Formats: sequence, C-alpha cells, structure tokens
Amino acid sequence: MPIYVAIVEDDKHYNQALKKIIDFDSELECVGQFYSAREAEKHLVEQDPDVVLMDIKLPDKTGIELVAHFSGDMPETRFIMCTSFEDDAYVYDALRAGAVGYLTKGETMDKIIAAIKESYQGGAPMSSNIARKVISFFHQVKENPLQQLTKTESEVLELLATGMSYQQIADKKFVSLDTIKKHICNIYRKLHVNNKIEAINLLTKNHKL
Repeated sequence: MPIYVAIVEDDKHYNQALKKIIDFDSELECVGQFYSAREAEKHLVEQDPDVVLMDIKLPDKTGIELVAHFSGDMPETRFIMCTSFEDDAYVYDALRAGAVGYLTKGETMDKIIAAIKESYQGGAPMSSNIARKVISFFHQVKENPLQQLTKTESEVLELLATGMSYQQIADKKFVSLDTIKKHICNIYRKLHVNNKIEAINLLTKNHKL
C-alpha cells in the first residue's frame, strides 16, 4: 500500500513537479493537489493523506495557519513545510503549529522524496540549515526560556511585572482585553508556569543573569 501524499502549493509549476516525482516513486501516490488554502480547507480532510507537503506563502492564508487548523482533525497526517522562507519565526511557528518537518525549496527532489518517507516512518526531516537553527534555538531556550516569547509577549510580560492589570495593558497596547488574555495564556504555556507570580519570577531571575 503506497504512502498517500497531498500537495498544498500555489506555484503551479512547482506543484506539478512535486506531483510528478511523487507518482514516479512506486512507494508513493499523490492523492491531492491544492493551489490555495481555501481549496485545501474544502477537500484535504476527505483525501486523508498520510503526508502533506505544505507551502507557507499562500494567497489567502499561510501554510502555518493551515497546519494548525488541520492538526486536530488529522492527527495521523504528517505535515512537512516545503518553502523558500528560512526566517526563524516561520520555522518555530510551523513546528509549534504541528509540522513535523521543514524543507527549503532548494532541496533536491530526491531529498524531498526521502523526507516524505522519513516523516511517514515517524521521523522529522529538515534541511540542514533549518536543523541548525532548531538546535541553536533549543540551546538558547535551555539557557533562557524567555527566548521563546514573541516581541509582543515579552512586552506584555514586562508590563505585567510593573504591576499593571490586564485591562491597563490592553489600554496601553490599544488592543482588546481578550487579546491580552490570549497573550498571557501563551506566555504561561511557553514558560511552563501556572500563574503571574511564577512568570514574573522567571523574568526577574533571567534579568539578573
């Protein structure tokens, strides 16, 4: 039984090239090609692929948002980002969203085929430059977990440490109270803390280092 693969890629030429190499391999079968997030949202689940090659820059939504959207409904499907973007934020956000692999479009087609099979077998295939970024990131996190926070989350935590209330922070940032509450939840989750005091203590401790 072949490994069923779907492609979400708005570049028609690259999408078609991926389909050709997938179908050329006797162990793989392309069961779906999608050129936009909207198409994928309509039909990807019914295709029930084992592996999805996902671009990041789509015309109507990011591939990262799609991975986050589908991860709950398709827990057995392995998502591999296949993109030209190498920014740290894209890499980490994609992995947090549920992607198991991250390839850059400069990779050979043989590497992409190997990555599909590796992910299906439980691996986490990455381009070598992306793997180095991930290793560096976890070294930084081990030394300072605050590195995981986005710029906005860091600012919210700093304001929280000054004694401001959620509403005061929302007013200062010109956003809704619900938005601030979501930032706080993300901060607690990323720092593995349960409350404001623990988060502030962690912030104070790392500022002293």
